[in-house]
Parts: sequence; structure tokens; C-alpha cells
Amino acid sequence: MFRSKPLALLCSAALITTLSGCGQQNTSTETAAEVKTTGADSLALWPELKSPLANSDTEKAVQQLLATMAIEQKVAQLIQPDIRWMTVKDMRQYGFGSFLNGGGSYPNDNKNSTAADWLALAQAYYDAGVDTSIDGSSIPPIWGTDAVHGHNNVVGATVFPHNIGLGAANNAQLVEAIGRTTAVEVAATGINWIFAPTVAVARDDRWGRTYESYSEDPTIVKELGAALVKGIQGNVGADFMQSGRLIATAKHYLGDGGTENGKDQGNNLDNEADLVRLHAQGYISSLNAGVQTVMATFNSWHGEKIHGSHYLLTTVLKERMGFDGLVVGDWNGHGQIPGCTNTNCAAAINAGVDILMAPEDWKLLYQNTLAQAKAGEISAARLDDAVSRILRVKIRAGLFERGNPAQSEFAGKTELIGHADHQALAAQAVRESLVLLKNNDQLLPLAPKQKVLVAGDGADNIGKQSGGWTLTWQGTGNTNADFPNGRSIYSGIQQQVEAAQGSVELSADGSYQQKPDVAIVVIGENPYAEFDGDISTLDYQAGKNTDLDLLKKLKADGIPVVTVFLTGRPLWVNPELNQSDAFVAAWLPGTAGQAVADVLFKTQAGEIQYDFKGKLPFSWPKTAGQSPLNQGDSNYDPLFAFGYGLTYQNNTTIANDLIEQINSATSASNKSLSLFERRPASGYSLILQDEQGVVTVTGNKAKSADQSLNLAAVNWQKQEDALSLDWAANSKSRLVLQAAVPLNASGYGQLVVDMKWNTAPTAAVTLALSCGSGCGGSLDLAELMNNKTAGQWHKMVIDLSCFAAKGAALNHLQQPFVLHSEAAYQLSIANIRFTPATTKADLSCPAT
Repeated sequence: MFRSKPLALLCSAALITTLSGCGQQNTSTETAAEVKTTGADSLALWPELKSPLANSDTEKAVQQLLATMAIEQKVAQLIQPDIRWMTVKDMRQYGFGSFLNGGGSYPNDNKNSTAADWLALAQAYYDAGVDTSIDGSSIPPIWGTDAVHGHNNVVGATVFPHNIGLGAANNAQLVEAIGRTTAVEVAATGINWIFAPTVAVARDDRWGRTYESYSEDPTIVKELGAALVKGIQGNVGADFMQSGRLIATAKHYLGDGGTENGKDQGNNLDNEADLVRLHAQGYISSLNAGVQTVMATFNSWHGEKIHGSHYLLTTVLKERMGFDGLVVGDWNGHGQIPGCTNTNCAAAINAGVDILMAPEDWKLLYQNTLAQAKAGEISAARLDDAVSRILRVKIRAGLFERGNPAQSEFAGKTELIGHADHQALAAQAVRESLVLLKNNDQLLPLAPKQKVLVAGDGADNIGKQSGGWTLTWQGTGNTNADFPNGRSIYSGIQQQVEAAQGSVELSADGSYQQKPDVAIVVIGENPYAEFDGDISTLDYQAGKNTDLDLLKKLKADGIPVVTVFLTGRPLWVNPELNQSDAFVAAWLPGTAGQAVADVLFKTQAGEIQYDFKGKLPFSWPKTAGQSPLNQGDSNYDPLFAFGYGLTYQNNTTIANDLIEQINSATSASNKSLSLFERRPASGYSLILQDEQGVVTVTGNKAKSADQSLNLAAVNWQKQEDALSLDWAANSKSRLVLQAAVPLNASGYGQLVVDMKWNTAPTAAVTLALSCGSGCGGSLDLAELMNNKTAGQWHKMVIDLSCFAAKGAALNHLQQPFVLHSEAAYQLSIANIRFTPATTKADLSCPAT
């Protein structure tokens, strides 16, 4: 493990301009991608494992249950709807084997649902699931949830650091305790299946799920993944699946962290030996720890979707590695297999997926799967195997004896949600996860009795410090009020400074009333999840640099600066490092933000409270285009090496002349400008505007101030990648994309937006560009829409010259997209962008 011996370059007070040698090197080396091979020889690359839980009594019980089931009941075990689209009545009618709440799904569709609300819904689904009055089945259902850093979907729950922070802490006992605590809080709400741990090994930090990975090093992932499994499920032969222990899931099998260019749901080109060496290690350890479920991944391996890979799911996982639990698909992942759709996919089941996650389209999928089973397209043997695996997991989890949420030892104990002991564990995790990258002149630890300025938009922002998968899928739309048991980083600083009779001033923009002795600036990435977080360059705030401007302002005023960086991955921050006297990678610490101050400040007596323990679980880039970057690479040359991390015992200086020039090849392209792709681009906000006021859209649903326009995120090609807009009659409300600073769009030729409508418009549907009061141009799209087929998506291409001809000043757009319907109407939009005039436009106008 990388913390097992000291870092040689930290043993002396050296002037360091490059720290590529600071980490302990892995014994393995990176190899180039090779042609995929499978067969007897390649199968030998995989370890031959046996289930640690094999039991003849369990198998007898499985077969007895299976013999009583009709084919309709068996197929129902294979379908997993989401609570947003399945009612209690549906559960009573079909008797589904499982269901889930995806990110952004809540009881009563209410983000502020209480623990009691969650428990009541669990009870209702359970009662319906075992009700034999319609479907004849009394097999208890299981409820799965993405509790990936605590029970992160529930208001008031303890939210732990994301996996990248736990990888920096690299403390298996801590991770196991977090798993145990998370299971207890989840159990208190009546849920019994956790979709964790994520055992991906992220190898390209441009990937939007890097923060869900413990490390680029598979040995760390292997140890910590197994630790979380043990924390959630208990230890085999000891307290496995005892009270307060729940079903765990190793995900996403296989190779999701190694896709080409870090593209989420992309293609992994590793050869099979590297697939085992790099990406399978967390599964091997999880299987040995008795993990009961494995989730299939969206990505492909050499072009073949894993959801459809019989070799990896069945031959390798189930046969070679002896996995006798169940394989669950990811969100409509089966629909990505060639020849399949979200509602029709025997291929996934035949490949080895046992449960199809079908959040919205479950009814048609059930009907089609039933027909395929009856017709033999899914063999009786394969159907029985899948159902047997599901029953085996339920029996091992004790669901037939104690599956009723009301009978759980912890159910209904709402005091366990965010319990003080759990918060203390979260604080420990935060303290151990912090990595000190720079501490010139040993500025840290700080004396608390002084004038402290706390700046940056992350300082008093629990949502930002918690990241994605927090209350909402993307982690957006949250305020501090949504975290009744949470503490911001500022709150911890304030508590320590004021207790020592110092003074503290909070100012996001860095302005101050009295010149401070020191400034603590908390900046970093805004929340994101999955493909929303994919980036093309590691350049932090590429092309924006507002945080850098803040740091420069404070340095120009002669104020020592401590930067606390909130991030889900290593990023190129050379300019920000140059403007900081001390720099701390805080990752995404969760709700115990106050613990950051425990490490930054001395006691009132001048002693160290807590030293830095965290070490980099990922290599830190020297340039913005340095990705992938992993220890063992032949050209390995990071700024800070894997395993690097200062402590208060190191008197190490980082020169303030790190290279700030960005290679043009890695700069963001100006050939097209994305304004909205699942969310507004940086520097833009989405609002609903009418005569009664403005509503800023921050979550996946919103309603205009006058209640005449409803907005909701909907699924098109991916989860929640489009917006549904529903206007009432005589609505004055408009959907507006607002620019923080006026946009100069004169270098672009066309506005492109994807649109879908189910009925032809009967009145004007106007699209406008606004350049301020009395300045702008609008076009009626109704005729164009009437000439296209309703009920399907269309790429609408409009020459910007058409807006200019109507009065829009393209060099000063304050609102580069304004949409309104004059009549009651519903349509959906996605992917708003400005592009060069390279495509034949749907609406074209001569240039003015």
C-alpha cells in the first residue's frame, strides 16, 4: 500500500519544482491496449474462486420455492421498476422481485420526505409484494438504493466523503465502519439493498465518475471495496446478514474506469490481462467477502456492451469465479445492446443479467420478457437460473424471516438518521482524507486567534462540498437548509476562531471590511454525476478563471492564502497553486465540513489538533492535457506523484513558478459552443420568467412563479438528458437561458437545439435571442414544426442571421435562448448550442 513507507522527497526541506518522484511506485506497469482475446488460455487469467456461502440447505429452500412458481411470477422477479413510475397497486398486481429509487426519486416525489415517509413506502411495497390476492406470490421484494456515500438520498442522513477521499485516507477499518453505519441508516428507512461499493479503477481523470473510484491503483480498490462490503453485509462466518446488515453490490462490472478518453459508458480497449490486473481486483476481493450482487456496467469491452457479454457475465463471473449471487443491470443498460430496446431484450438475460433495471418502461419489458420466456427465446433453464439466484440472495439476507420493514430492529428509529456518532465517524473520515499539496513557510497549521477571511463559493455550501449523488442525482439544486445535520467548512472555521477570541469574516467574493491576517479560500468543482462530469481537459475552470482572479486579488493585497480545493478528481491548477501559500485537496468531504478546520488550525494552546494523513490516490497532472496519467506509465511525469502528501513534519517548499501556459492542443475548442447539455454551461443559468417573477431551475423539476409553466427533466438518449416544458393556456411564462455576462456570438453561424413535440402547435411557438431591454429578435417555429413529424426528436438548425434580421445584437446576448408558447402546449428540448454555419439550416435568412 502506498502509505507503508515514507516518501523520500519529503524527508528534507527541498525546493521542489516538480514532484514526479514523490510517490511509491506500483510494481506493475501500464501496457498498451491490445486485441481482445477470449478462450481457454485467456480464461486461465482469471482466478478460480468458490462462493464462501455455498450451503445445501439454502439450495434446497431455493428449489422448493422455485417449484411453486408460475412462469409469470418468475419473470416478475427479473424486472426492477423505479418508485417514480411504479405504484403500490402495480406491485400488488405483478409482484416484482425488486424495485429501486434512482437518483432524484423520493416517496411522494418529494425531496424533503422524512425517514418516516421512506419507511411507510417501504412497508406499503412490502405488503403489496407479499399479497397473494392477485399475482399469487408471497415472495418479499427487495428495495435497492444508491447509498454510495452514506444514505445520501435522505434529508438529514450522514453523508460521508466520496470514494476518492476515502482512497486518500486509505483506512480499511474506517471504510468498513462507514459501510456499517450506512447500512444502519438505510435500514432505519426500511430499505434492504445498497448499490455499493463502486470498485471501478479510474484510469483517466476526465471520466465523470472518477470521484466514485477509490484510486487509480487496483490494490487500494481491492482492499477498500471488500471493506465496504463487509461493513454493509457483515463478515462471512461471523455477523453476515445479521440485524442491521444489508445486501451490498459490487459495481460496475467491468472496466468502467478504463474507457477510451475517459468517456462515461464508453469503450474499454484494455487487453484481457489488463482487464484482470487493473479492473477486476475489486470484484475478486468483493466475491471473497461474500458480496451478494454485482451490477453490470454501461460500457463496452472492445465494442461489445457488457450487458450483452455472455463471456464476462457468465463464463468468467459466474462459472470461473464462482459467483452464485445475482447480476443486476444498470439503468436501462440492456437497451444499449444492439438489437435491444428498453422494452425488449432477451439478449441481456441470456448473457447473464438476472435483473433488468427498467425504471420507467417496466410494463412493456415485463410483457415482452414473459412472451420470450414462453416462446423459448429465454430458455426455461436460464429463467430458473436467474430466479434461483434472486431467491438465494433473499434467503441469505433473511428476507423470508425478517423482510417486513416493520419488524426490523432499526426500522422507524429516525434518531439513527444523522446520529451524532455517525457524524463523528464522518468527521474522522474528512480529517483523514485531506491531502496537503503545498505549505510554503509552514503557514499551516494556523493560530485560531487572528483575523481570518473565509472566501470562495464553496466555503459555506454544503451541497457543493458533498458533490453528486447527494439528495439529487447530480447533487444540484440543494441549499444548506437541505442538510439539517450538516456543517459547512466555514462553520467549522468560525467555531474555532471565535472560540479563541479571533475574528472571522465570510465573503464569497473575497471582499472584506478589515484586512485579514490570513484568507482561507474554498473553491472547486460544482456537483455532477456520471456523464455530466465528463470533461475534455483537466484545466480547472477552463476559459473562466474567476477563482484564479479571486486568489490573485488577495495575493495582491499582501494576504497569505490557504486554498481548500473541492474536487472529484485531480485537475490542472498550476495557476491557482502559484497564487496560494498553502493548498489542500479536500475532495468531496460530505456533510462533516467542519472537520476541515480541525486539521487547518492549532489548538488555543498552540498545539497541532490533527496532522494531515491523506496521500494522493491519483496522480496529479503537470499539464492540462496530461490524461491518462497513472503510476507505472512509461512516460510518467506528474506534478505530484501517486502517494504524495505533506504533513506538518515536512518543511517543503513548492516554487511559485509552475508553468501556467496551456498547450493549444488541450484548450477548449471554439468551433462550437454548448449552452445547455443536461444542465446550463458554466456561466449560464436556466430560469422560468413571467410577470410575477423569476424562478431559477436548480433541480429536475420547476414551476414558474405564475404556475403556468411546468418544467421536468425527462429521459431521451440517457437519464434526464432532456427537458419537458408544459405551458398552460394564456401563459406569459418563458423558458430563458440567462448569461452571467453578455455573450458575443458573432463568430457563430447557427443555433441548434434538439426538440420533440407530440402534437402540432396551433399557435405561435416563439424562440428568441435577447440582448437587453428593447433589443432582440424572435422567430415563430410553429410552421417549421408543422412541416415535421410529431412524436419524434428533430435537430432544429436555425441561422443566427435570422435573429439578427429581427433585431438581435449577436455580439451582446444576455439571453441566448428564450422559448415561449402562446397556447397550452407541451414539448421537450435538449442540447442547445451555437455552431459554425456548416449544416443546411431549417430556417435560413440572408446575412444582414
